[in-house]
Amino acid sequence: MNKPVIICIDDEQTILDSLEIELQKALGNDYIIETAIGGEEAIELLAELVEDHYEVPLVISDHIMPNIKGDELLKRIHEISPQTMKIMLTGQADLEAITNAINYAKLYRYISKPWQNEDLKLTVKEALNSYFHEKKLAEQNAQLQQMNQQLEQLTRSQAALIAQLHENEHRLQQFLEAMPMGVGVVDASGQPYYINQKAKEIFGKGVVPDTPIEQLSEVYQVYQGGTDRHYPVEQLPIVQALRGESVTADDLNVRQGGKIIPLEVWATPIYDAQGNIAYAINTLQDITTRKQAETDLQQLIAELFELNCNLEIALDAESQLAKAATRFVPNEFLSLLGHQSLTDVQLGDQVQQEMSVLFSDIRDFTTLSESMTPQENFKFINAYLSRMEPAIAQHQGFIDKYIGDAIMALFSGSADDAVIAGIAMLQRLADYNQHRTKSNYVPIQIGIGINTGTLMLGTVGGQSRMDTTVISDDVNLASRLEGLTKFYGVSLLISHQTLARLHNPTDYKIRFIEQTKVKGKSKAVAVFEVFDGDGPEMQERKLATKGLFEEGLFLYYQQANQEAARKFEAVLSLNPKDTVTQIYLQRCQSKNLEPGFTDSL
Repeated sequence: MNKPVIICIDDEQTILDSLEIELQKALGNDYIIETAIGGEEAIELLAELVEDHYEVPLVISDHIMPNIKGDELLKRIHEISPQTMKIMLTGQADLEAITNAINYAKLYRYISKPWQNEDLKLTVKEALNSYFHEKKLAEQNAQLQQMNQQLEQLTRSQAALIAQLHENEHRLQQFLEAMPMGVGVVDASGQPYYINQKAKEIFGKGVVPDTPIEQLSEVYQVYQGGTDRHYPVEQLPIVQALRGESVTADDLNVRQGGKIIPLEVWATPIYDAQGNIAYAINTLQDITTRKQAETDLQQLIAELFELNCNLEIALDAESQLAKAATRFVPNEFLSLLGHQSLTDVQLGDQVQQEMSVLFSDIRDFTTLSESMTPQENFKFINAYLSRMEPAIAQHQGFIDKYIGDAIMALFSGSADDAVIAGIAMLQRLADYNQHRTKSNYVPIQIGIGINTGTLMLGTVGGQSRMDTTVISDDVNLASRLEGLTKFYGVSLLISHQTLARLHNPTDYKIRFIEQTKVKGKSKAVAVFEVFDGDGPEMQERKLATKGLFEEGLFLYYQQANQEAARKFEAVLSLNPKDTVTQIYLQRCQSKNLEPGFTDSL
């Protein structure tokens, strides 16, 4: 198998030589490093590699080059190999060129010239990890599509089988009612379950609900032949059948008014698919009709047994299918679309709903994963996600999707459910980190962003492959809030829209952080920190300095930077690890940064 190829493009040979040396140091012999002077040579090289079935996961291109600029070159490369990750090296590229590369070439990142070796190394590794992660997701999606096709085929077969079982039940009931002998069925506890018309004529009654097994002989007036004693219950053929025996007895009679009806009774147990007794059945016949009844009895028992087994198998298969389906499409999502089953979902199904969206992500996961094997990565991710999932489910939320180590969860109830779930996730993380520390593993940190607003839930895709998704600017805002936790060094941020929908905000430990403008929007968003999930000591210090911190914010937004700085310094004297206050103090002390809205999102 050919090694993957990384293509480096520039109009200066010295830069290409430098790139090749740095990449070989960073990646060793796992990749082939190809270089091209200028865009035309690069396109010819890529075409040859694709034709020869080489995998090209990454292209690194300069922007300012003769004939073809970097953004146009990356666009043409994207047309040839859309999966390839693209990194632009630039010292002079304007915003328009970078925007074109992002919009039309899926630019992964741009790096300024001259580059920092560590920045180049980290960016290249992240791009390669992203490429192979997306490749793996594509393979998994193909497998999921195949599983969906198999599921649809099995569902159709299941529906046909259940329909056939219903038809068999109807035919069997007609058959039982038309039989010239009595038929009685009790369930596993001895409760009368079914009595046909002939048995009703013999007993003078049908099913008597809530009849204890100890009173069967008395309620149905069954006597021991030749005596005035009720037949001992433990010796009744149908009771013996519940113990796993097939019994025949001809010493029973039923007294109905002044009439005595001598009977011969056949009783047998009926087992489910797991081998447990589900029912017992007996047939009742005048002794004079015994010969005629024997053939009907055998046919009846065979049909009943076959029906019971098929029904148990069908129900078990249906249950397993339902459980398997919910692992890929949550029942909550189906309910919001108004469906009970995955088979009811159609392409284009949609509904508008106000919901809270929660995004969470592990800090510095890329660096952490580099120290682990793929098997260790999967083990770690599953150990972490299995601890986070219950915190969401226990607070009326459900996970819409996993994105690597990230979680996207939806809450259709109150905004409090989402906030309490986020706090619970942080508390579970604290317990997990204690376990990791005891096992000599590095503790991990996560960031959580929550926003509340109107979403569109529905299905997208094509007829042969579709997926459930949610679409809204409010979803994007939740994701960006999670990203903002890294900037401020906090664990949980919510928007003002979520804060406004909390039943009682004073139940939580909340402080205002900033106002920020979402990219593409002119309206500012107020961002708040919820620090109930912090350690006890940090919570106490943030509460103790909350007044000073808010006074500093007020002065900062009034552009009274010196007075604000003194407030922030007072906060840090009491809580030196308050990263938000550290950032605001730096802003106050910076001559080039004026107070006001940030563009962090």
